[in-house]
Amino acid sequence: MIMTTKPRVVLGMSGGVDSSVSALVLKEQGYEVIGVFMKNWDDTDEFGHCTAEEDAEDVRRVCDQIGIPYYTVNFEKPYMDKVFAYFLDEYRKGRTPNPDVMCNREIKFGEFLNKALELGADYIATGHYARVEERDGKYRLLRGVDNNKDQTYFLHALNQYQLSKAMFPIGHLPKPEVRAIAEKAGLATAKKKDSTGVCFIGERNFKEFLSGYLPAKPGEMRTLEGEVKGRHDGLMYYTLGQRQGLGIGGSGSGEPWFVAGKDLEKNILYVVQGEKHPALYSTGLLATDLNWIAGEPPKEALHCTAKFRYRQPDQGVTVHFGEGGRCEIVFDQPQKAITPGQSVVFYDGEVCLGGAVIDKILQ
Repeated sequence: MIMTTKPRVVLGMSGGVDSSVSALVLKEQGYEVIGVFMKNWDDTDEFGHCTAEEDAEDVRRVCDQIGIPYYTVNFEKPYMDKVFAYFLDEYRKGRTPNPDVMCNREIKFGEFLNKALELGADYIATGHYARVEERDGKYRLLRGVDNNKDQTYFLHALNQYQLSKAMFPIGHLPKPEVRAIAEKAGLATAKKKDSTGVCFIGERNFKEFLSGYLPAKPGEMRTLEGEVKGRHDGLMYYTLGQRQGLGIGGSGSGEPWFVAGKDLEKNILYVVQGEKHPALYSTGLLATDLNWIAGEPPKEALHCTAKFRYRQPDQGVTVHFGEGGRCEIVFDQPQKAITPGQSVVFYDGEVCLGGAVIDKILQ
């Protein structure tokens, strides 16, 4: 008699509908599924209200409904050291970081993957809208079928080993179908609304949250010609291209004002008037920390498409690869409000090639 064991998949569950349906899909495909709720942040608010407890309870209810075991694993310390410290450090430097990219690389496909392997997992899975494909021993990261929900932008920093262990059970489904599956199965999370924003900030005011960790240093708001237009509350609160919250109205030509630059040494926030102002546009950028999913990046310059922010339509670029994870990216068309600290992510059709961290803008 031949004994066959089902592959064991440890699924990261957030208490949302996407990871709930992922659990159901894996179970129906015949895998041995274990649900794990990751506690990455102590989010008890001043009223003693903790959303993580509610989310963990939703995970428990769904796992009970489907009939799979579940655990809670605490990653607060590594999250603090590897994600949150990076987040604060980038803001300290006047940049706008992307903690989700770091969380995927370091926690979900780092700490969590290692923990899952300790539990005897063959694979880990998450509810991301993305797909993995193996071809000739190489793993490729493909966009999720639902273009509106595709999350490869946040997964571009994964390597071959991480992808070889990754499953995205709902990457081939459109979001409305995921909801419909949850409702048909009567899952506890079927009607739960999607979470938005940075996980550790939640519904809180961003300025208040950040000022609890970094001292704000107010200063002058000036035009590029040096005219003082007002005061800023601290450079870390502003991002390039920002229009809201400047408090200087439509003086001058009456057109709105936008953030065009920051001078960290002098603590000056530069603003320009009109959304077509040339100072808001750039012709290229320099990036660091390149991750090329296939392994070694090409030696020659490569023309492909790129995104500089989540859900942006693809933009044509030429990438020149340098040493030590550096690259220079030249745009086919000038781009508006490119933001240092954010990710530039490269694509060839459906395939996510990798990405890097935007370091400097080339006007």
